[in-house]
Amino acid sequence: MKLSLNNIAQSLDLPVNTLERWIRQGRIPIQQSTNEFFFNETNLINWAKKHNLTFVLPEQKLGAAPMAHFSETLYNALKIGGIFYNIKGDSIASALRSVVDLLPGQDNKSRKQLYRKLLEREQLTSTGIGKGVAIPHPRTPLMKADFSPSITVCFLDKEIDFHAVDDKLVFVLFTLLSPSVKLHLHLLSRLAFCFRDDNFIDFLKTAPVSQALLAWFETFEKQLDS
Repeated sequence: MKLSLNNIAQSLDLPVNTLERWIRQGRIPIQQSTNEFFFNETNLINWAKKHNLTFVLPEQKLGAAPMAHFSETLYNALKIGGIFYNIKGDSIASALRSVVDLLPGQDNKSRKQLYRKLLEREQLTSTGIGKGVAIPHPRTPLMKADFSPSITVCFLDKEIDFHAVDDKLVFVLFTLLSPSVKLHLHLLSRLAFCFRDDNFIDFLKTAPVSQALLAWFETFEKQLDS
């Protein structure tokens, strides 16, 4: 199969520069010929599973998670996850430790496992998407019965270097937990759409009260689904 580098990166949920480096290093079963990239889909899917990643083709993502097929919304996920302020931490590890302590519906064992999974994801590649925002999440969904997706928003006490793609320090974390890949991609795509709006980023920088932030997402999603 042949795809562009951008499409392969999207299918693996990886930054393009990380994918380029892995191809150069021979760490991933993808071959490059001039500007074209070739791979065996089965081999790449198996490789992704072995490395706790998922490989979903762009057209499958679009077909698997259309907006109208999900009742789950950013608004509902935020209400479950909660919005918190002045979260302590002077490094990625310490900030994530503070965040994990706030995540809903987790016992001590689950928190330890989640903390490890979040750190492993950051070690793979940063979840800092730019503009001062990071979206920490495990590399694989939380396969639990009766588990609703959640987004926990944490405004940090001070900005942290998350090794973001634009090298800007991160001031807010949107920690995303979901029970399936499809639902994760659905919510992640909506979040990414929000963060394209510089006015929304400016709004986040004011650390708005929870009612105002929830109201913004409620209005946004009504417009998105209209």
